[in-house]
Amino acid sequence: QVQLLESGGGSVQAGGSLRLSCVVFGYTWTTLCMGWFRQGPGKEREGVAHIDRHGDTTYTDSVKGRFTISKDNAKNTLYLQMNSLKPEDTAMYVCAASWCSGEYKYWGQGTQVTVSS
Repeated sequence: QVQLLESGGGSVQAGGSLRLSCVVFGYTWTTLCMGWFRQGPGKEREGVAHIDRHGDTTYTDSVKGRFTISKDNAKNTLYLQMNSLKPEDTAMYVCAASWCSGEYKYWGQGTQVTVSS
């Protein structure tokens, strides 16, 4: 059973930075595809960034150039470096894992990010 545990959320002012972490338990994750999702107040959940088993990444347009997704295979940890944060980035951020051939199957509990103007 794959389990995901996020950390690193918090409250920052606009223009600040945060780094989110997601530790994967229960599986050696080199064959997993991973992603970060977020859901802001009154908004639908959206995919923010994704990284496949080869390390190729994709981003939603609103975070391109500001956010970076990465992973440390030795630590079974996924990261999301968030720079130049904006109030509209305020959301619950959740990491997820899939077997790369379908929908994301495993989800963490999330970590809250709040950006004040």
